[in-house]
Amino acid sequence: MIKSAKQLAELEHSYNSALAGAAARIVVCAGPGCAASGSRAVYDRLVEELTERGSHVTVDYLMENGAKPGSGIVALESGCQGFCQKGPLVRIEPEGLLYTKVHPEDVPELVEAVIEGKILDRLLYSDPATGEVYAREQDIPFYQDQVRIALHNCGAIDPEDIRAYLGKKGYQGLARALTMEKQDVIEELDQANLRGRGGGGFPAARKWAIAAAQDSTDKFIICNGDEGDPGAFMDRSIMEGDPHSVLEGMAIAGYAIGASQGFIYVRAEYPLAVKRLQKAVQEAKEWGLLGDDILGSGFSFDIAIKQGAGAFVCGEETALIASIEGMRGMPKPKPPFPSVAGLWGKPTVINNVETLANVPRILQQGAKWFRKVGTADSPGTKTFALTGDVANTGLVEVPMGLTIGDIVFKIGGGMRQGDTLKAVQIGGPSGGCLPGELLDVPLDFDSLQKAGAMIGSGGLVVMGQQTCMVEVARFFMQFIQAESCGKCTFCREGTLQMLEILERITKGKGNLEDLDLLEELGRAIRQGSLCGLGKSAPNPVLSTLEYFHSEYISHIVEKRCPAGVCQALQRYLIDGERCRGCGRCVKACPAGAIGGNVGSPYMIDQEKCLRCGACVDSCKFQAIEVRA
Repeated sequence: MIKSAKQLAELEHSYNSALAGAAARIVVCAGPGCAASGSRAVYDRLVEELTERGSHVTVDYLMENGAKPGSGIVALESGCQGFCQKGPLVRIEPEGLLYTKVHPEDVPELVEAVIEGKILDRLLYSDPATGEVYAREQDIPFYQDQVRIALHNCGAIDPEDIRAYLGKKGYQGLARALTMEKQDVIEELDQANLRGRGGGGFPAARKWAIAAAQDSTDKFIICNGDEGDPGAFMDRSIMEGDPHSVLEGMAIAGYAIGASQGFIYVRAEYPLAVKRLQKAVQEAKEWGLLGDDILGSGFSFDIAIKQGAGAFVCGEETALIASIEGMRGMPKPKPPFPSVAGLWGKPTVINNVETLANVPRILQQGAKWFRKVGTADSPGTKTFALTGDVANTGLVEVPMGLTIGDIVFKIGGGMRQGDTLKAVQIGGPSGGCLPGELLDVPLDFDSLQKAGAMIGSGGLVVMGQQTCMVEVARFFMQFIQAESCGKCTFCREGTLQMLEILERITKGKGNLEDLDLLEELGRAIRQGSLCGLGKSAPNPVLSTLEYFHSEYISHIVEKRCPAGVCQALQRYLIDGERCRGCGRCVKACPAGAIGGNVGSPYMIDQEKCLRCGACVDSCKFQAIEVRA
């Protein structure tokens, strides 16, 4: 049981001293990307190999026995180390070596290299563009322009051991906060100008100040972990890789506004995040860092975990509150805002996972330290899930103000297979699609808004020339329409109408008047929808209409998809020189669209053709071509 800040510092020292007693630490990434690539099997094989060699020691052993330096090797599982494209990742500490694409069969040789103090060259990262090989993580271009604040501990500590978090100055931000006046804690956050990382960019201190000013005996803190954007895993990685940072941030917020109860709302589709959060809450209670009289301050705070069913709309704060209250997750009109009347009608502060993960570092290091990173109006960093047609995909955290081009070509390593950048879709389903010409746009709240996009939760999808922007708009509109809660007529009916128009266009049945109608519907949905999700729903369509208008014209006027993606606009043609007249394609065609005589080249009736591709699969002579 920890009862003082002094004990926190002592535990930090004892944990780090114990780790220093190990000859080495082998850290296996257990983040979502590496886990999907088989990192658990790598870890199990690692423990087995070390045990067989008599080299395996645990953190418990080191702490209990005060082992001397060089007493053995510690095997650890960590949260996401970021470089998902090259997983499973294994890092060797304290040297900082990073091995990529490690498989169970590589473990014996890897362990031998660690014991002998050598580097296993064949598992090092090799830059595909230059061929240069990098041994240490800090030297790899993917990591060089990153600054980790929210992800400070992800990939560096065992997320299921509170001592590991304490070894990284865990809960010392809370300890400092508890020595301050509540208003001074809010002022520290205000000086840092921490803006909400969930997408809106609303100043966190302003929410806290409004809630703190309310005259109520019951107040609540809610962590919004309902990350529903396709391809986004930023909050998930923090909850899985550094759960105590979220708990500490919530406790600091609770102290600042006078709340004694917090809730973490996390979707049930994240079972590992749920498990680790539950364990973290249990550990924090056992160590006296949650519950009654925290650190002898008289402040009491508890946290409960609420699992959501995966409704996208529950990422909106009033819908999330309704879900916690046991009702259907649907938005409510504002005002009143949750900071005034939220959960069960009481003042409630809602921050997302990444926002809260920044709070302990700000209280540890101070607002001035935080503002040294980022821009004047958007200080700090932002995490992004970098995916798509880029060489290096993964989880990145960069200073606010870094440009799109920096992320794609420095961190991401450029386009995959020599492709040319066409667009970047940023901000999730409600974000915007920006063309390659806007590579110099800084990634901060205000600059992106001016460009017609938004940071959102942090999804960043890179698209090459073979991407159809009309299809991209249709895809995201389909997702948004399916996830609409249905409460607002503008969102419920408007998104459906936009989806139907986009489907007509991708099938070659659109007309020029559809473009005006899409813009009219988009503006109406923005103005008339109740919640932020509805108001931003038209963004993918409106941004593609602005920046890729010519592609819409090609689909409508020329009945052609320039990228060759839209199946209904593809043309299947038979090359008369290659065709042997065998008749296989005739038998395979379900629509009877292929005609001719046996022994002579066949022809495809474009009116009857279903564009199913059965003829292509059946032809042994590669005589059938698909053209845009």
